[in-house]
Amino acid sequence: MTHDISLVSYFDNLDDPRIERAKRHKLVDILVIAVCAVIANANGWEDIATFGEAKVHWFRNFLELPNGIPSHDTFRRVFARLNPKTFQKAVISWIAGIAEVSGSQIIPIDGKTARRSFDKSVSLGPLHFVSAWSATNRLTLGQIKVDSHSNEIPAISSLLELLDVRGAIVTIDAMGCQREIAAKIVGQGGDYMLALKGNQKTISDDAKLAYQGADHLQLTKRLGDPIITVDGDHGRIETRRYWIANDLSILSNASAWPGLKSIGIVERQRESKSNVTIERQYFLLSFDSDTKRFAHACRGHWSIESALHWCLDMTFNEDQSRIRKGDAPENFAMIRRIALSLLKNVDPTLSVAKKRYKASLEESYLLRLLASASSPP
Repeated sequence: MTHDISLVSYFDNLDDPRIERAKRHKLVDILVIAVCAVIANANGWEDIATFGEAKVHWFRNFLELPNGIPSHDTFRRVFARLNPKTFQKAVISWIAGIAEVSGSQIIPIDGKTARRSFDKSVSLGPLHFVSAWSATNRLTLGQIKVDSHSNEIPAISSLLELLDVRGAIVTIDAMGCQREIAAKIVGQGGDYMLALKGNQKTISDDAKLAYQGADHLQLTKRLGDPIITVDGDHGRIETRRYWIANDLSILSNASAWPGLKSIGIVERQRESKSNVTIERQYFLLSFDSDTKRFAHACRGHWSIESALHWCLDMTFNEDQSRIRKGDAPENFAMIRRIALSLLKNVDPTLSVAKKRYKASLEESYLLRLLASASSPP
């Protein structure tokens, strides 16, 4: 019996970094085995090779495996030499085939560091990259490594060039609150929600001067009824209020921001048995008069921390990974994100950890995870 696994077709045309006489194993076989092994709790090259050997008869249902399962050294060498950009393009093409960007799509972009991926012997710092996340489809849309001599801003710009953001809201923390990034998003047909902090001091101070002194009742009188959400956990109650302010005359340089239409305001009131705290955050928005959409974008942005970064550290142990040779750290990070995307695509009532364990035990369940990417979620 054979199975149509969409990953196979998207990986089949990748450029192989090996010389011809060294190609005993097909590149697509190496990549698909790695994805399956990482889904099933593998954390390194020896784990992947061991998993492949244990499942060799099952893999023959949809992989050629001309010389059996590659050794752990083969996995290590191939991932260290594989071009991360071409690999990512194949992954983005695959994701585009299973997830359609729409007007309800929220795309948070945020940075993350793999803290143990350093190598002091060659003065190599830990890998830092920015990722784009589909809050709607719970998929990683792409990632870009941040140059060790730069910051996140050029990486965010490069990542945007790879994405289809038409009709979507791209949300970025204060580091990405840059006019050039705003221009790129609206130029590609998307909307933006950019967090305001001290790195844009003038416009941030203008927003605070206009609204920080008013309590929520005064803001409601000035801006209309907010969207309100209430969450409770561990003895705390958090109330969030969302407003949109369309008057840009309070900003001294609003015209310098491409597509800017309004200011988003979020007030978070946290209550516990001992105290009450209130804080406000301000955002630049390229849309106006749709407070519900703004609140939806805020909640979607926070999901990149809880559904992607937290899960990668707590379930995939990404922070503890010691993979560090060549381009292997960046390529293996993408493998984790492919695995997580597939795991998020089925059984929402089960934790990712339970699904990984189940996939390690049941070939039929692992096949279900792979097949789930044959159509949009």
